[in-house]
Amino acid sequence: MKTNMSPKWKLRKNLPSYRLVQTALPAQSLAYILTVIFFLSVLILLYVPWQQTTMGFGRVVAYAPLDRQQVIESPISGRVVKWHVHEGTRVKKGDPIIDISDNDPNFISRIREERNALLQRLEAARTREDNIRSRILSLRSSMGSAVSAADSRRMMAKDRVRASEQAVDAAKAALKTANLNLDRQKQLWEKGLTSKRTLELAELDHTNAETGLDRARAAYDAAVKEERALNSDTGKVQQDAEASINDAKASLASAQSEVARVLEDLPKLEARLSRQENQEIFAPRDGIIMRILVNPDTQQLKEGDGVAILVPDAEDKAVELFISGNDIPLVGEGRKVRLQFQGYPVLQISGWPETAVGTFGGVVKLVDITDNGSGNFRVLVIPDRDDRQWPSSRYLRQGVRAKGWIFLNRVSVGYELWRRFNDFPPNLPMDDPEMKSLLDENGGGDKGK
Repeated sequence: MKTNMSPKWKLRKNLPSYRLVQTALPAQSLAYILTVIFFLSVLILLYVPWQQTTMGFGRVVAYAPLDRQQVIESPISGRVVKWHVHEGTRVKKGDPIIDISDNDPNFISRIREERNALLQRLEAARTREDNIRSRILSLRSSMGSAVSAADSRRMMAKDRVRASEQAVDAAKAALKTANLNLDRQKQLWEKGLTSKRTLELAELDHTNAETGLDRARAAYDAAVKEERALNSDTGKVQQDAEASINDAKASLASAQSEVARVLEDLPKLEARLSRQENQEIFAPRDGIIMRILVNPDTQQLKEGDGVAILVPDAEDKAVELFISGNDIPLVGEGRKVRLQFQGYPVLQISGWPETAVGTFGGVVKLVDITDNGSGNFRVLVIPDRDDRQWPSSRYLRQGVRAKGWIFLNRVSVGYELWRRFNDFPPNLPMDDPEMKSLLDENGGGDKGK
């Protein structure tokens, strides 16, 4: 049978080198498939969305700090006498946990005696304070009376000065009259018109007038000096009274200081007494005794030593995750979170959260303003009310390990691969005013334009 073959084909068929370089049909099919896959990958990288997430690890805690695990401490130093609970015991608030006995049986009585002594000191100091206040009032009253009496004496001295001044004026007038009478009697004596007796009486009157003037002047000088002395005495009386009042005020301040010292020492002593009298430790909240920290058989304790760990009953759960500081700028309150709890199988593709199976929803409630010392930041996550309910407390106990994916931005798959390959942070929100101002300060605003 003959086939119609072109001369060109016959020539190729007869060439052995052509047969060696000819592409096999399976290889051609594979090349077509790889080409299609390449273009599909480009399309996926450019157009398929990807949900950016930041992953953190942490544990389940109570939302309220008072409901979290806490250590029950010993209020006094002593030894363990009796335990009322064991590990796993559920307790109510006020239930007894442990009895402690002080090493010194007479220690409480000595503290009570010391408190009674302080109370007596306080009563004595307050009595002294009241007495000094009364003394100050009496001194002020007596100062007023003394100053008033001194003022009265000063006014009397002023009146005596005025009277002495008038007496001096009267003595001067009398001396002037006596001088005139003596001159007249001398003229009459020379003319023989008066007797010797009359002249002698005139001379006597003149001498008496001079003596009266000297006496009046002396009385005036004495009155002036008395007035000055009484003026000085008035100031001295007031100064002495004020000095006495100041001394009383100093004594009052000392008494008040003593009262303050006693009032400062008394609460400390009463606190010591209260701690010593409280030799039975009670549960501060409802919960479960997770662990006993001391030997149940008469172990010695110091004040502040932990005796047991209590896990309070708490219905409001939360998860604290620790996030790398590279992603923390985008983590804020209200961000959605997907959580995986220890013991629950999960199928989670972080970029497509819609396909997640076995995770629980959460919302970021709090982001710490500083790291934990190793570059990681604590993020507190609470249940998402729009998602399914978290497991009950029977399965979701405090301390259960958790993993979380916090949703950030929506980007393309290609950008996310490029970002992760270069270890860049997620997209920063450019509409944030604080971020715009930061870029402008660093000169990045013009480049963005």
